[in-house]
Amino acid sequence: MKSVRRRPVIVFLAAIVLSISSVYWLVAQEKTTGSKTAIKTPNSSNASEESKLETATFGGGCFWCVEAVYQRVDGVKTVVSGYAGGKVVNPSYEAVCTGQTGHAEVCQITFDPDVVSFDEMLLIFFKTHDPTELNKQGADVGTQYRSVVFYNDDAQREAAEKMKAKLLEEKAFRKITTEISPLPDFYPAENYHQNYFKLHPGQAYCRNIIVDKVAKFEKLFKENSKLQNEREAKKNAKK
Repeated sequence: MKSVRRRPVIVFLAAIVLSISSVYWLVAQEKTTGSKTAIKTPNSSNASEESKLETATFGGGCFWCVEAVYQRVDGVKTVVSGYAGGKVVNPSYEAVCTGQTGHAEVCQITFDPDVVSFDEMLLIFFKTHDPTELNKQGADVGTQYRSVVFYNDDAQREAAEKMKAKLLEEKAFRKITTEISPLPDFYPAENYHQNYFKLHPGQAYCRNIIVDKVAKFEKLFKENSKLQNEREAKKNAKK
């Protein structure tokens, strides 16, 4: 019985070791030499070819996890890992990791609302991380890992608040600590953070943490899965 009670502690400590080792591994990598600049959300009234595209900015713990999930969503065009919500201009990963800059690790996602709605994007967000945790996701602890929706306009704010209320009413979660705030400046993370899961599938954090989140998305959101929809299209094309 004693060994059974110790298992959650052992698993939690193992997750902490994985998280810490990932940070040290990253610091050892070659960093991009150019400085980052704040990216403003594109104006939806822009009469360009891509004016129908929208952006969403979500923080659900480590941005590697959020990025890996949304890169699999049908209708998503780009996913950029970065930092938002802090008081320091052009923050570095090392500075954000201290929890002193006020930034959250987030992903800014460009998507086609004709393929995937903002409501669907929100539901995927809430269901693929733990919105009940305050400033924490698994072994990642600190305000930089907070659950947050940064909205671009009143429509996104209202949608986020309604989704939060709906999930609570349905008792999908016992509580939701997710912050809903206007989008401040967004700073892209260093190059070595981008496409992280795609480029490093064998890295320990990817194998032990991100794989499970991706599997959860593929199970819960089959109709929104880019991979599963492509497979279905190929199957239909052969008929």
